[in-house]
Amino acid sequence: MGSLYLHIPYCPSKCPYCDFFSQVGSQQQLDEYVKLLILNIDIIAPKDLSAPPCSTIFFGGGTPSLLQPIQIEQILNQIEKSFGIKPDAEITIEANPGTISAEQLQDYRQIGINRLSLGVQSLNNDNLQVLGRIHTAREAQVAVGAAGFDNLNLDLMFALPNQDLAALNLEVTALLDLNPDHVALYGLTFETGTEFGTKQQTGELSPCNENLYTDQYRLLHQRFVDAGFNHYEISNFARSGKCCRHNQGYWNREDCMAVGAGGHSFKTREEGERWHNRNDLTYYRKALLNGDDPAELLENYDHLGAMQEYAYLTLRTNEGLSRKRFKLKFGLYPEEVFAEAIDKCGSYLQLERDRYKFNLDGWLIYDHLISNFL
Repeated sequence: MGSLYLHIPYCPSKCPYCDFFSQVGSQQQLDEYVKLLILNIDIIAPKDLSAPPCSTIFFGGGTPSLLQPIQIEQILNQIEKSFGIKPDAEITIEANPGTISAEQLQDYRQIGINRLSLGVQSLNNDNLQVLGRIHTAREAQVAVGAAGFDNLNLDLMFALPNQDLAALNLEVTALLDLNPDHVALYGLTFETGTEFGTKQQTGELSPCNENLYTDQYRLLHQRFVDAGFNHYEISNFARSGKCCRHNQGYWNREDCMAVGAGGHSFKTREEGERWHNRNDLTYYRKALLNGDDPAELLENYDHLGAMQEYAYLTLRTNEGLSRKRFKLKFGLYPEEVFAEAIDKCGSYLQLERDRYKFNLDGWLIYDHLISNFL
């Protein structure tokens, strides 16, 4: 199977910028949800006993750190029983600094979690308040100090309201002082249906202008690269050996099963299939209690669609799109399929030995450039 994603759609509060499937939940709802996840894993367990065990497991959300270590352990035990877990598997949990204790973190490590992703988002208290986060900068720093993980990711948001380059530079310095192994960047967007989206429509908040966004992205790139990080994907930086293997599976279009309401799976059979569990906890519960797999087919790819998505995903990374690998997968070289798209990208897309890669300027306008391939 390769990889398994578990979506935990509960949070202590709903952040005003968030458009992920999540909601505030009670302890009783969380307890029931753990049982549903275990049932979900059991129902989708492969009939083929030769299926490979999990090489990566990712608890995302939402706020997975609302689950107690014993609950995570119960889920991992079911995964081991149903699929198996490789001895060197990367097992990640996302955590909110406002919901985590030193004891909880220690217990997570003891039950097999070996990668922690902390949603720091900002180390400026004013920004944290604007973002609706429930933790302070100091609480984030304390959580990092208590983490004790050999593989630690910190999330950082940029392009925030009233955030200039100097302020962002100070935040990067503070973040680097925490010595993370991995950093994931999120440029603030104003999504329809969120509180921030509504405030944009009413004129209460405005997105960062394009020039400032560009300057901030360039600053982030330079600071993290200078600090020894590899800018290995548009929004991700890692020290040597610390790339997120789970996410690399996504970008290489590899198999990933998902459980939990709102989870999305990808199966590599034929040209590829994408499945999803509805953003509907009532439906999710009903299907599982009836003994049914709640996943529904979202997209079935044809040959061209598979090639387009493979280009879309691999060009997000600094490894880029390999001509040889593309030929092995699809029987053609990229330039035989995407000659016009490659030409339209101009100097933003470079051919280095065997690989097509976007440069930093290309990543800045990635959505525009990649549309040529789709």
